[in-house]
Amino acid sequence: MNQPSYTRLVFMGTPDFAVPSLQALLDAGEEVLAVYTQPDRPKGRGQKLAYSPVREKALAHHLPVFQPPSFKETGAVDRLAALKADLLIVVAYGLILPKAVLNLPTWGAVNVHASLLPKYRGAAPIQWAVINREKETGITTMRLDPGMDTGDMLLQETEPIRETDTAQSLHDRLAGKGAQLLRRTLERLREGRLLPQPQDHSLATYAPPLKKEAGEISWGGTAEEIDGRIRGMTPWPRAFTFLKGKRLIIHRAVLDSSEIQGRPGTIYSLEKDRIRVHTGQGLLALLEVQQEGHKKMSAADLVRGLSLPVGERLGRG
Repeated sequence: MNQPSYTRLVFMGTPDFAVPSLQALLDAGEEVLAVYTQPDRPKGRGQKLAYSPVREKALAHHLPVFQPPSFKETGAVDRLAALKADLLIVVAYGLILPKAVLNLPTWGAVNVHASLLPKYRGAAPIQWAVINREKETGITTMRLDPGMDTGDMLLQETEPIRETDTAQSLHDRLAGKGAQLLRRTLERLREGRLLPQPQDHSLATYAPPLKKEAGEISWGGTAEEIDGRIRGMTPWPRAFTFLKGKRLIIHRAVLDSSEIQGRPGTIYSLEKDRIRVHTGQGLLALLEVQQEGHKKMSAADLVRGLSLPVGERLGRG
């Protein structure tokens, strides 16, 4: 008996992370009927409406684009139903898909999620994996259900997290890995060799969306914890502290092997290329920073510009 081909696809995604997956489908000659992406958002100083990265890619390939603000919008479900898709491909779309939508395609929806589920369900799995200094993360393809990343798993692939990784560098590797795993998932689905595996919900952890204030550094944490927060908050919302009452963004820092203890947030020493700061446990060396209203600069340039003394304290108050 021939296996179903599930050829008619609808792609749903919005940010840069989703673009390699869409490109992989197009490179493979898949029949992408249409692309769904979030509505255009104001961007930049002028707050002009900007296309999502996925919309830009779709238009470059002359694909129909739909941008409903939600599937509660009148006619949104009917328009999707009219496409008669075999399968939805969902990659960082950003909208919850109700049961009425998931029931439309022949085989439902395949989602590409940037964690090893059931760990880090939610909107910011890459950032939280770096913040928490995990040693590895990965990609999971899964069947979508109405819950938040609770559907049955299809395939998984791990990816080590390097000591120097930021959320951006890890994001870029996982985006490519996700596209490759999506291709393999479709191949096995069509071969009839895909066995969905239920998640162990007792092992679930969550990765809630990041807010701008989450970037504020608490110098009472360990050097390792602060290092993870700086890297996990790069490129957004950026880790920050205060210096002389003004916000100071920390773009890059490294752990210092010294075990010298002192008051958290206090500058211990000023070196040629770094500012060494006491934390709750250990020293952290700041390499690249940005003062409020200024461009990014080296720590050395900050020291020269402000004539910082040893003993100056970072943080509020």
